[in-house]
Amino acid sequence: MGEVNRDGPFWEWPLDKLDRGQWEALCDGCGQCCLHKVEDADTGEIFHTNVACKLLDLKTARCTDYANRRKFVPDCLTLTLRNAASLDWLPPSCAYRLRAEGQPLPEWHYLVCGDREAVHRAGMSVAGKVISETVAGPLDHHIVWPYGEEEEEDGEEEDG
Repeated sequence: MGEVNRDGPFWEWPLDKLDRGQWEALCDGCGQCCLHKVEDADTGEIFHTNVACKLLDLKTARCTDYANRRKFVPDCLTLTLRNAASLDWLPPSCAYRLRAEGQPLPEWHYLVCGDREAVHRAGMSVAGKVISETVAGPLDHHIVWPYGEEEEEDGEEEDG
C-alpha cells in the first residue's frame, strides 16, 4: 500500500490518518447528534425527536460542557473511527459519516468555507429549533421525521 497523500487539507484525508485535534475539528457544530432518539422495541427502528440533551445550548447548538459531558450524561456517545460509518441515525450531512463514506464535506462546513455560522444559515443546525430534555416530557411526544423523508400514504392519490 502507498503512503497517504497529505498534500490536500486534512479533512480530505482518510479518517484513520487524522490526529485527535483534526478528528475533533471535523464536527460542524450542527448539534443533530445531541438530539434524543426513540427506538421501537419490536422492530429496532430509530425515530428522531426534537428533544436535545440537557447540555446542549439551544441557541448555539454547542455542548455547554463538552470536556466533562460524560460526567453529567454517562450515555453520551463518543464518535469514533469504528462507529462513524455504522451509526445509521447520524444525519446524512454529518462530517464524520460523510468522510467515513469517502464523501467530501458540504460547502457550508466551516472547514470548507471558513465561517462557523454557515451551518446555521444553511439550516443544518438545530439552533433555535429544539427543546431541552429538562422540559420536554415523554420523548414519544416529540418524534419528528428526518430531513428528506416524508410519510407515505397508503393507497394511490386520487385524481382531482
